[in-house]
Amino acid sequence: MTARHEFDFAEIGRDVLARVDALARHSDSPVHYTRTWLSPAHRAAAAQLAEWMREAGMAVRVDGAGSVIGRYEGLAPGAKALVTGSHFDSVRNGGKYDGVVGILVPLACVADLHRQDLRLPHAIEVVAFADEEGARFQTSFLASRAFLGQFDPAIRDRRDADGIGFDEAMRAAGLDPAAIAADPRDPATIAAYVEVHIEQGPVLLEAGLPLGVVTVIAGGTRHRVTVTGAAGHAGTVPMASRRDALAAAAEMILAVESRARTGGGLVGTVGVLEVREGTGNVIPGHVEFTVDIRSGDDAVREAAERDVFARFEAIAAKRGVTVATRRNHAVRATPCSPRLQELLAESMSAVGVPVRRLASGAGHDAMVMAAATEVGMLFVRCGAGGVSHNPAETVTAEDAGLAVAALGEFFRKFAA
Repeated sequence: MTARHEFDFAEIGRDVLARVDALARHSDSPVHYTRTWLSPAHRAAAAQLAEWMREAGMAVRVDGAGSVIGRYEGLAPGAKALVTGSHFDSVRNGGKYDGVVGILVPLACVADLHRQDLRLPHAIEVVAFADEEGARFQTSFLASRAFLGQFDPAIRDRRDADGIGFDEAMRAAGLDPAAIAADPRDPATIAAYVEVHIEQGPVLLEAGLPLGVVTVIAGGTRHRVTVTGAAGHAGTVPMASRRDALAAAAEMILAVESRARTGGGLVGTVGVLEVREGTGNVIPGHVEFTVDIRSGDDAVREAAERDVFARFEAIAAKRGVTVATRRNHAVRATPCSPRLQELLAESMSAVGVPVRRLASGAGHDAMVMAAATEVGMLFVRCGAGGVSHNPAETVTAEDAGLAVAALGEFFRKFAA
């Protein structure tokens, strides 16, 4: 980066946020921000990112999953790359800073190097991962897994909410479903992976700090739970004779909340509840809901899962219903590299930011990249109470500028 006395944090931050706004115009919906994998809006955002990468002096390619990868060559052609980036898909009706800040901040750092005609001993690659949220086909971390050749072929059988098949969506975007992970990245060519991301929580906001160093990313599992009872007339079946699937599910949901409140960095969430063929005058006979359990300590999380599911069985037996669970997502806790944590902390100090270390309760592409290399994460403060995955999500221009300055320092320290 340029010398710190020449660096206007707010000015460079305004440039980053202007690009956030420009990308947010590429949305699947005219009324809120939603960008799902390979939709027309998603493809338009990918084209815009590729254009900005080329302007920053990067060679650009698109991989088999639709991720946009810009490479700023090092002093020696073919040098190992410090890989950075994040995702540019979104949840439905989400916040426009989630993911894209982690692409635009390193892109600003590379653009600054390019303006000065500076090269580092290592290459820098900015990866705009095409699908991390998995909102369209329920494919969490699809793009980063494909980047490393870890794609699960069974996913190709899925359809989206409009009935469009996975392969059909890929072909419509000009991609070959059979080649989605045909060119996996060799870990030997990666020097490290560092990801910038909004915190998605209130810790930094409450501490009055713009940036933070992530120590660990919480592991998590997601389950689909099915409760089957007996449907019946709401007016004629006595209360003592009922096998109410919804009442049982309600007690189970409260059991998730109760167990998650026991501490250990544990959180538990039921985000979806469906009553099949429900109507106001019928006792529910079939209910499905989701369970998401996370912790930075896998042993704590696994113990909680055992307790929760044992409680489900006890509730089912008491109420005369059956319960079945199916796990559809699992990822283990990911510690961040101590070496990268120190370099990030030194970089924050160099731009005048007090160092705060914190865990990430949300999952990130860094969790997948940890299978190939050491990983680090830099958090940027969220405004609006720390809310994320929500239209109220905010980041200030000065915080964005400080993130660019700190990451630029990190690039230089990593090279040294």
